[in-house]
Amino acid sequence: MEAFKILPVLKKKLAFLSGGKDRRSGLILTIPLCTEQTSMEELSATLDYLLSIPSEKCKARGFTVIVDGRKSQWNIVKTVVLMLQNVIPAEVSLVCVVKPDEFWDKKVTHFCFWKEKDRLGFEVILVSANKLTRYIEPCQLTDEFGGSLLYDHLDWLNKRLVFEKFTKESTSLLDELIVINENEKGSQFSNGLTLDFCPKCCFSPLITGHELLSELQQRRFNGSEGGGGGGTAWSPMDDELLAQPQVMKLLDSLREQYTKYQEVCRQRSKRSQLEEIQTKVMQVVNWLEGPGTEQLRTQWGIGDSIRASQALQQKHEEIESQHSEWFAVYVELNQQIAALLSAGDEEDLMELKGLQQQLSDVCYRQASQLEFRQNILQSAHEFHMTAQDLSQQLDGLLGMLCADVAPTDGAAIQQTLKHLEEKLKSVEGALQSLREKGQVLLDQMSTQTSFSYGKDVSIENKENIDHIHSVMEDMQLRKQRCEDMVDVRRLKMLQMVQLFKCEEDASQAVEWLGELLDALLKTHIRLGDDSQETKVLLEKHKKFVDVAQSTYDYGRQLLQATVVLCQSLRCTTRSSGDTLPRLNRVWKQFTVTSDERQHRLEMASAFHTAAEKILRESPELAELMVDVEAYEEVETVGKGLLDRLTVPVIFPDGSEQFFGSPGDMASSAESIRERMKLVEEKRFLQEELVTLQRERKN
Repeated sequence: MEAFKILPVLKKKLAFLSGGKDRRSGLILTIPLCTEQTSMEELSATLDYLLSIPSEKCKARGFTVIVDGRKSQWNIVKTVVLMLQNVIPAEVSLVCVVKPDEFWDKKVTHFCFWKEKDRLGFEVILVSANKLTRYIEPCQLTDEFGGSLLYDHLDWLNKRLVFEKFTKESTSLLDELIVINENEKGSQFSNGLTLDFCPKCCFSPLITGHELLSELQQRRFNGSEGGGGGGTAWSPMDDELLAQPQVMKLLDSLREQYTKYQEVCRQRSKRSQLEEIQTKVMQVVNWLEGPGTEQLRTQWGIGDSIRASQALQQKHEEIESQHSEWFAVYVELNQQIAALLSAGDEEDLMELKGLQQQLSDVCYRQASQLEFRQNILQSAHEFHMTAQDLSQQLDGLLGMLCADVAPTDGAAIQQTLKHLEEKLKSVEGALQSLREKGQVLLDQMSTQTSFSYGKDVSIENKENIDHIHSVMEDMQLRKQRCEDMVDVRRLKMLQMVQLFKCEEDASQAVEWLGELLDALLKTHIRLGDDSQETKVLLEKHKKFVDVAQSTYDYGRQLLQATVVLCQSLRCTTRSSGDTLPRLNRVWKQFTVTSDERQHRLEMASAFHTAAEKILRESPELAELMVDVEAYEEVETVGKGLLDRLTVPVIFPDGSEQFFGSPGDMASSAESIRERMKLVEEKRFLQEELVTLQRERKN
């Protein structure tokens, strides 16, 4: 019976040989019953397999069976014990039924195993787990019974599978090797299968056997070290259960037969290998010097475009692929020759060295030609790619230069100009890269010599060199034409930048002039409380008007420059637009407003001057006479000024605008009335004084 046939049953651990021994050196067989129903058929199969493992000598010592019934029912335990009578009655010496505490006491009275000893053929005792050590040493019990013996069921099962597989494979292999070695060598080696037999079939059993033997020896050593206790694992994979000498004997027989087989193979292989190498060497040499060389002779061009160079590269890859097959044969042959040289006989050395030298010379020469051709094609492909990229860049730059420039503002022009400069710089870089790659290709072609088997490539190289120079010169001319057009476009764009700047600044001048007008109407409203303050306001007003005049003149100059730039650019669709009318309109409004402001300040100055003259007049002079004209002048100018304050500024387009707010005008008018009231009071006082003076004289 083999383990793999009942592997699912063995994995259930219905029974196991832990490696422990009783005091009579008999093996301990453990049957751990569980709460689930145990299949008697599976248990019987497990016991049959386990009992087939020990040797007859080991079986003669008898088994001690531990039936662990702590998790099972009494009737199952009884069935198992009775089953042992049929399965292994002669080998069983003692059956220890491990009972649960105080559970079966009453039932045991109905069935006593000791009374059935003669019928069963072995002694059965009921014992608690903690009292099992009365019959078996603790070091021979596993941990579930309070012992120190280590046992791993899966590890044991895996080792059994390895052992059985090794035994089966090695026995079969040994039989085949014996048959092969005993037959006559000459008649057997006509079958090529025998030559491939050993590498495929011998190594695996040998390696497996050595690993298994090493494991067994190690476990045996560890077990003997442990002696009678100490928790050391004593697996049933020791020499008593697995027959370690059987493994050693199989390994020795395999090595002996394998050595004989190797010698037989070596002699035959030596003769056939030398003949095969000679044949293959000549095949490689004849192809490389014939069809291989002819293929390279027909390939000399570099193409005139990317597509053409790619086609040549593809063709060269096909040639390389064909050569690679022969180079692979060369590598294999070289290794075979080297192996024969290191272990060959004296009479074969000269012939092998001659074959190796001939093969190496031809292969290296052909490989260098392939590599040189590949390098030229790669350089040509890079050259054509760079040329195509440069051509596309020049086309894009030319299209950009030929397109009409219609930017919306100066920033857009600056961005376009920057993009144009970047394009030109990229073109210059691509042209420089083309020159470098072209020079690399020319240098490679200048160092190219005749093929090893005689072909002058100077004529073909001249065509390739002329093509390279032609491409570089054509690109240089196209780049120069684009540079000239870029210079013209750059000048035009700079003028357009100036045009937009002038238009922008002119619009700004209009805005500034509008702000000055707005400030004049809203903030320049004071007329002064006396003549001195009014004079200061007049000076400030003149300066304010000068600033506005400068702003207007600046805007006019910018608009004139705009007209000149439009004429230079032949930009008939552009003009000053509505900027000039807006500038003139705002300036006229400002002029009317400033004149009105100037007139009001002059009237205020005349009013304050006349009023102050009257108010400063001495009483002595006032007693002589009343200056009626001076008083009338103050009154006339004051009333006129008050009337002026109520009148809005009327622009040329008919629109009206007041200075400041109504409150501001009311405040200014109130100040003038107060002054007029003071003058009127003084006039009244002076008239009374003159009347009194006349009365005194009379």
